[in-house]
Amino acid sequence: MILVRSVKVLDKFRVLLEFSDGEQKNVDLEPLLRGPIFEPLKQNPSLFRSVRVDEELGTIVWDNGADIDPDVLYGTHVPAWMESEKTPAA
Repeated sequence: MILVRSVKVLDKFRVLLEFSDGEQKNVDLEPLLRGPIFEPLKQNPSLFRSVRVDEELGTIVWDNGADIDPDVLYGTHVPAWMESEKTPAA
C-alpha cells in the first residue's frame, strides 16, 4: 500500500506529495474537492493551506475532518463519487 509521507502546498489547489515509495507528484486537488466536507477548503484558502499528513492514516487531512484516499492521490484509483457517475456502456 502506497502512503503519503509529505505534502507541500504549491499554489491555489496544487500540492507536491511525496509517497512511501519515494515518488513525488504534483497534484491538482481541485477536481477532488467535491461535497460538503470539501466546500470550506475551496472557499477558504487559509484552511486549504493547513493541509498536513496524518501519519496514522498515511494521507493528507485537514482540521475540518476532510481527507483524501492515498490511492486516489497516487493515481491508482478514482474517488467513489466518480465511480457512481460512470454510465454503463450501451
